Amino acid sequence: MPSSWKGFLAFGLISIPIRLSPAARTERVSFNQLHKECHTRLKQPLFCPTCNRMVERSEVEKGYEYGDGQYVLFTQEELDNVEPESARTMEILEFVKLAEIDPVYFDSSYYAAPEEGGQKAYRLLTHAMQQSGYAGIAKVSMHNREYIVIIRARENGLTLHTMFYSNEIRSADYGGAEKTPEKTEIREQERTLATQLIQNLAGPFEPAKYHDTYQESLQALIAAKTTGREITASTHTTFAPVIDLMDALKKSLAKQSAPAPEKKQPIRMVSRSKESPAKQRKKA
Repeated sequence: MPSSWKGFLAFGLISIPIRLSPAARTERVSFNQLHKECHTRLKQPLFCPTCNRMVERSEVEKGYEYGDGQYVLFTQEELDNVEPESARTMEILEFVKLAEIDPVYFDSSYYAAPEEGGQKAYRLLTHAMQQSGYAGIAKVSMHNREYIVIIRARENGLTLHTMFYSNEIRSADYGGAEKTPEKTEIREQERTLATQLIQNLAGPFEPAKYHDTYQESLQALIAAKTTGREITASTHTTFAPVIDLMDALKKSLAKQSAPAPEKKQPIRMVSRSKESPAKQRKKA
């Protein structure tokens, strides 16, 4: 996998050559836009309305619009000249307790792997961070932006997370949930049952057991359409606001205690036959 960034991780007077590679990527079914008349895939070409012709990639340059239709132009060399130090060196500014970081600040994740000559210092830093429970805060520039990043130690090495800046975090809006009227105060018995419900649903974090059922349904639909089959529509549960909270809690706990129902059959594919029902009966 190509590296997203290469440089040095600076820790005091120690510098560790590292490379970053994406730790995760979104998997999804993508649809193309087609012309409704002929089903040809539509493209978005680079077209210059002034010259009235298509433009090659080699003819493209970067410009910033500072007024209506007015641009200041930049060469790649000029942009490279204003790169900050963090474009080449990621210096750890401070260490903070990992438990104190609100996950709302996490953006993208990367694996930070050591380059040749940096393995020993890399292992030392990883081990020290694991033992102390601290995460590093650093700056790094990539993709034409300087990021604040969180560096944390995992069992096999360092993982880096780009952070949202504080001005990018929106104020929480819980619809006035913190101003609950006195008439709707939580009773002790309700709190006990809710805690019991949580404990009954508690378990170890195993991300492999979770799947994107929507994407799976789309893939099943694509498979059915390409082979001339039909797919049954999904059923959806209808919900309504809870009127009696105690009754809902008791029923939830009772449902958990009941024997587990049999597993549902996978999505049923229905063959589409061009023969008449009468011919099908004769074959049978």
